[in-house]
Amino acid sequence: MTGQFEPLPDGGAAVPLDEVEVSILRSLAVQLLELIGPGAEPAEGDSGDSDDLLASIFSDGPSEPPADPVLARLFPDAYGGPDLVPDDDVRAASAEFRRYTENDLRARKREDALALIRALDTLGPAKGGAVLRLKPDECRHWLGGLNDLRLAIGTRLEVTDEDDGGELLRLPDSDPRKPMVLAYLWLGGLQETLVEALTG
Repeated sequence: MTGQFEPLPDGGAAVPLDEVEVSILRSLAVQLLELIGPGAEPAEGDSGDSDDLLASIFSDGPSEPPADPVLARLFPDAYGGPDLVPDDDVRAASAEFRRYTENDLRARKREDALALIRALDTLGPAKGGAVLRLKPDECRHWLGGLNDLRLAIGTRLEVTDEDDGGELLRLPDSDPRKPMVLAYLWLGGLQETLVEALTG
């Protein structure tokens, strides 16, 4: 797994991916979609008029943080932090903020994961791999999707901000976490080269 994103003249980016890489990326994006959950479905007989649009914009989301550690990392509290024991005011402010923002954040993360899947599906079953070419707007979705995948895997691996990956690389091949570690580091490389391709 050595593919790196390169800039394209139109402002997009391209990366060579083999069949295994395509399969891994697609599988991870599908798992992320399943974890995030489905979007709000329109009610039966919904006409999609402006009243329905306004109702969806102002619909309340959850006020409690998710119980799953990965979802809690993807949808963190707006106030406080890991080193702060929140008081009632901080908890109330976080709940209020979450209520009005989490649905939109979930929708954006869902769009990013879907963009990964759709782009990968354009490659088809190319034997030996293919070059994935992304337009600038697709690159933004990919940056978000790759970041979310890394956060999800890093949370499962209990990676902290201080970890540099060296400890994880020293895990023996027999460790059941090793494939996740390799995926985590590979996704980090993809993300880094995509940023460089877009800013270089």
